[in-house]
Amino acid sequence: MDLRFGIKLSQAAPIDDYLHVWRTADEGGWDHVWVMDHIAALGADVNAPIFDAWAMQAAMAVTTTRVRLGCMVTGNSYRHPGMLAKLATTVDHLSGGRLEFGIGAGWNESEHTMYGLDLGTVRQRMDRLEEALQIITSLWSRPRTSFDGVHYRLADAVAEPKPVQRPQPPIWIGGSGPRRTLRLVAQYADAWNDTTSSPEELAALDAVLERHCADVGRDPAEIRRTVQLRLAGRSVEELPALVASYVAVGVTELVFVLPWGAHALRSLDEVTAVLPRLREVG
Repeated sequence: MDLRFGIKLSQAAPIDDYLHVWRTADEGGWDHVWVMDHIAALGADVNAPIFDAWAMQAAMAVTTTRVRLGCMVTGNSYRHPGMLAKLATTVDHLSGGRLEFGIGAGWNESEHTMYGLDLGTVRQRMDRLEEALQIITSLWSRPRTSFDGVHYRLADAVAEPKPVQRPQPPIWIGGSGPRRTLRLVAQYADAWNDTTSSPEELAALDAVLERHCADVGRDPAEIRRTVQLRLAGRSVEELPALVASYVAVGVTELVFVLPWGAHALRSLDEVTAVLPRLREVG
């Protein structure tokens, strides 16, 4: 089994640090490189710097040549799905077909409040996400799209050009909700991304995903199992055993999240140096 590895710099970093991470990912043997999608910084310091995720992905596309790229994950609640489909198509063209399209329902109440955005209940967010996935995949594949949903309406909408990748860029859905999120993964996703579960918890959730796949007539082997692992507070010497524990429950792709602040680039150098050892785990 060939493992794939990604690296992610999230926030609280100057642009020069992002550019350095992207170059290192492109030249240092990483398979994909990621940003995150928030309007305001997370954590106690909401004044920490954070940049727009889709502008960053466009920049990633034109400053790299090999590595695949994406956002882990785009919050559906920030943008109309028609605009999101257009942004993704643009980045796919700028990158020559290297976009990995990550999406989730959205969750951060404080930034929705400060910007006057409607977050809604968990059920409403999941309903919106399901409608958005239907719209985006239609805009990517059909000459015209009409849609009459509860949350979104499109009337004979044109979306040209189509993405470079056919039939569409790979869709990553982030989250672990067993009833709705994993159902949407079974229906729409090429990759499922988990951010918080232990290997044992992930194995239990994977069994739920397989049941959803059976319900919708999908082969679960078509869906890549992926996790995000934070490097803050971890030694690189711990990583081979940690990777092995996730590989044992079916994970094939791991995204390492760099620590925020001054230690990010040093951590990047350390984990890049052990990347060949991590590949041997597979």
